[in-house]
Amino acid sequence: MREPVELRRQRILSAVQSRGAVKVTDLAVELAVSVVTLRRDVEELARAGQLRRGHGVARSMVPVQAAPEAGRPAADGDAVALVVPERHSYLNETLHGARTVLEAAGIRTALHIAPRAPGAEQAIVERALADGARGLLIAPRWRSAAAEQADYGWLAEVKVPAVLMERRPVPGSALHALDSVCSDHWYGTHLAVEHLVALGHRRIVLAARDDSPTARAIRAAFAKIAEDRPEIEDWAIMLSAPDAGAEPAADRGPHPSLAALLRERGATAAVLHGDVDALMLVQQIGDEGVRVPQDCSVVAYDDMVAGLGGTPLTAVAPPKAEIGRAAAELLLHRLERPSGAGAGTVRRVELLPELKVRGSAQVPTHPPK
Repeated sequence: MREPVELRRQRILSAVQSRGAVKVTDLAVELAVSVVTLRRDVEELARAGQLRRGHGVARSMVPVQAAPEAGRPAADGDAVALVVPERHSYLNETLHGARTVLEAAGIRTALHIAPRAPGAEQAIVERALADGARGLLIAPRWRSAAAEQADYGWLAEVKVPAVLMERRPVPGSALHALDSVCSDHWYGTHLAVEHLVALGHRRIVLAARDDSPTARAIRAAFAKIAEDRPEIEDWAIMLSAPDAGAEPAADRGPHPSLAALLRERGATAAVLHGDVDALMLVQQIGDEGVRVPQDCSVVAYDDMVAGLGGTPLTAVAPPKAEIGRAAAELLLHRLERPSGAGAGTVRRVELLPELKVRGSAQVPTHPPK
């Protein structure tokens, strides 16, 4: 699945702003695009005044903090380490929000991209701490509940102030008392369902990912909300893409068609997570004769690129940048505590998403044919 241009350029900006300067060839490898495509993107971003071009290098418009003193590690000494999963574009705005707050406070950030390999975050964090990182902002991948549980032990033992971003540990777990900032995805799912029910939809399908804590929260919330709403006559949940599950696609059998499920259930509406998958699904069901919104109303979840499709999608928009800012502020609060002052009150912040209405949902006329 080809990544939308605007999303790729957001990722380029995030990388450049986080690191100060990045080689074009390195960035092309990291983003899995050709050097020609990457150069074209950099030229357009430079023309728009969002970054500066050098000889084979893209540079941030924001000056980078001076190099560390002699004898200090150049990578992470006196910096806050930001650790996020590889190719997780949802967190780009979160990173930018965190970096803005930290740099305003005079604190350098060091971005670390964790590959898909199991245990990658632990090794990265250990290296960052060995290099002198003074704090940690982290959004572990956690593709499955088992992977999440496996990380609880070592994360609970991190010896510097740390804040989880867009992650909510299981109550009573080893990380329950770690500072965290998260979107209220139950509320976001409620907004999507409420919008569709208010329009008159009574049969709704959720096509969602199942390979992150956010995805699992949305799936659980949708099942509970749909079960509890007396107006909803029928509902179903499916994967939004063949690769959207925590387990390999080969282990789950054939991937069902959303259009076929809509017809089978007589559904007139769908909630689609994430919105990159949503744009692809809208195209696919259109190819199978299901029109949006005439035959099927759609609400996307994430709102990274939902408004850029041929049919701009109504979408639930988690407060991604605000998550980063709030997490950085929590970390600053920890870093500013006097030595020996104790742990202090743990904060678990939850921010509400909002619904961006763009017209991809309407009063139902008839079920998909």
